[in-house]
Amino acid sequence: MSSENGQADGGAEGAPPEQLALIRESVRKAKTPRAKPRTWRGAALAKELPVARVLVDKGVLHLDRYFDYAVPEELDAEAQPGVRVRVRFGAGRHRVRDGRREGGGLIDGFLVERLAESAYSGPLAALAQVVSPERVLSEELLGLARAVADRYAGSLADVLQLAVPPRNARAEQRASPAPLPPPPAPEAGSWQRYERGAAFVESLASGGAPRAVWNALPGPQWSEELARAVAATLASGRGALVVLPDGRAVARADAALTSLLGEGRHAVLTADAGPEKRYAQWLAVRRGSVRAVIGTRAAMFAPVQDLGLVALWDDGDDSHSEQHAPQPHAREVLLLRAAQDKCGFLLGSWGCTVEAAQLVESGWARPLVAGREQVRGAAPLVRTVGDGDLARDEAARAARLPTLAWQAVRDGLRNGPVLVQVPRRGYVPRMACANCRAPARCRHCSGPMETRDGGALCCGWCGREESGWHCPECGAFRLRASVVGARRTAEELGRAFPAVPVRTSGREHVLDTVPGAPALVVSTPGAEPVAEGGYAAALLLDGWAMLGRPDLRAGEDALRRWIAAGALVRPQSAGGTVVVVAEPTLRPVQALVRWDPVGHAVRELAERAELGFPPVSRMAAVSGPAEAVAEFLGTAELPPEAEVLGPVPLPVPAAGRPRRVGAPPPGEQWERALLRVPPGKGAALAAALKAAQAARMARGSASGAGVWVRIDPADIG
Repeated sequence: MSSENGQADGGAEGAPPEQLALIRESVRKAKTPRAKPRTWRGAALAKELPVARVLVDKGVLHLDRYFDYAVPEELDAEAQPGVRVRVRFGAGRHRVRDGRREGGGLIDGFLVERLAESAYSGPLAALAQVVSPERVLSEELLGLARAVADRYAGSLADVLQLAVPPRNARAEQRASPAPLPPPPAPEAGSWQRYERGAAFVESLASGGAPRAVWNALPGPQWSEELARAVAATLASGRGALVVLPDGRAVARADAALTSLLGEGRHAVLTADAGPEKRYAQWLAVRRGSVRAVIGTRAAMFAPVQDLGLVALWDDGDDSHSEQHAPQPHAREVLLLRAAQDKCGFLLGSWGCTVEAAQLVESGWARPLVAGREQVRGAAPLVRTVGDGDLARDEAARAARLPTLAWQAVRDGLRNGPVLVQVPRRGYVPRMACANCRAPARCRHCSGPMETRDGGALCCGWCGREESGWHCPECGAFRLRASVVGARRTAEELGRAFPAVPVRTSGREHVLDTVPGAPALVVSTPGAEPVAEGGYAAALLLDGWAMLGRPDLRAGEDALRRWIAAGALVRPQSAGGTVVVVAEPTLRPVQALVRWDPVGHAVRELAERAELGFPPVSRMAAVSGPAEAVAEFLGTAELPPEAEVLGPVPLPVPAAGRPRRVGAPPPGEQWERALLRVPPGKGAALAAALKAAQAARMARGSASGAGVWVRIDPADIG
């Protein structure tokens, strides 16, 4: 560089000009200014449809609308509806140059449509960049996202964050495989066990759109039956979508579909696949290369073309409820898709939720159930142990397991593995009065009392030890473990059966399958592994702890978890036995003994209709600091039929514990109000709450604190 500069300075003949000077000279001779990609200053606009309507990815309610931008001519070909774009957002009217608004921060968005002119009279900013020419947002997906946002009082941008996965450039550059021709229509197979099962499969194969609530028989055949429903839909030339609660269920459905149809017929959408693989699978579905999708709750928005069937397995599982705003439930999203695409609908489970019973009672869906003879032939024998039996049983007082349970374990281990369901994980037991079973509370902070590793009694919140506890309800001094964790139960059973292997399945380590050899499998609800050939017996411990939760769904949820565990046990004809430790006179226990979850859900629905509880009514929860909740309720223009319940104080979370979605920060006192409207007014309630929240965010609240709004809260107490 120094020698070249020296030659230029000395004026040597024939020396090349300085590179920088050459660039300046070329700029001076240019007749039209070169466009700047970030602002496109001076760039010509597209000759046709020069206005782009963009949804910016802000996610705040008062900006939940489209914004118009100018389309530079150089981006005309790539700026098509459905692509990802980047735009300048936040510039004021005073930042205008050459008729073009400038400034503002760069933000991502989706181009929704192209227009000939804008309804906005002021100057428009230009599109900054087309991130990718891949059209990822279709009209159908946009319409579904808008419907979900309106139903749950959320923003469209938040819903699209759930619906469209993040971009991966390498996945976009790879071509998707060529679509395969439709497979032949499958036989009904095990669907013939149900009264209308064969007709349901035939209707899907012939292009129909049947809607059904399916009460599956016990056993592992549910995944094969789902696969046959998907295959029948593909045979009609349409697409199918199946949403399952967790990765283990997805793996079983994946194996069943692969066995029935072979490779390449379906895509699997789960978070475990990784961003690149998941986005490549999603693109294959969007491009029409794959017509069938199975996956967890994120797959509920999968852009399946020509949708013919949407199916959901085990809608009562908590995993189907999205934790990110606006917290939609997979069941409701699939119901919207079935109505929007006029396709078939299948809601399946071993149990039956109240919402599923309402779909049948309203006539919107038909029941898919087996006859009582089929149910009795597939279900295990269910026996109960109540409080009276425990009081008279010396073994139960000594080791927490009644004699009937010990006998069931001993007999079951002769023929195969035995499942033991414990309502909680871990080791530390919560304590209760041995006389009246009132929960033991700390005298200082009212926290739950517990013992760690058999040591002294201490508070689970503040950690203070208690040496002289007595029950404030009955005055007794004796304590008992209200709920013992899975690890402690495994230790006790290991000492009782020293020659038998003990396996545990819970949050830290969830087993998928276990061998058919004799073993004790201790599991928390929802983590039960599948045993080869089925379990010989199952123990459902501490049933009263699940039934005694202060929640509207306590009985329904307990019955669902019991039936899910019992469905893994061999039929009664093969010696399968289930022992549940719960009061036999309670309705959920009686439904388990009769193996009648549908009857329990129908009775529960009738009671909720009398009391005005969901799902017969629509409900919303508004929570936050007391001043903020009062301010919000005072400004919201609620429907005349709306009934406000509360506000009431929420429990103060302890520091150091995981915070649940929508719960107060540790140490803060929040209140919650429940808003209830009759059937048919849910949309009006959601619109009113969304408008009030948007106005509050736009102007800033007087208290300076935010409120949390949730439609159809899962936990209403």
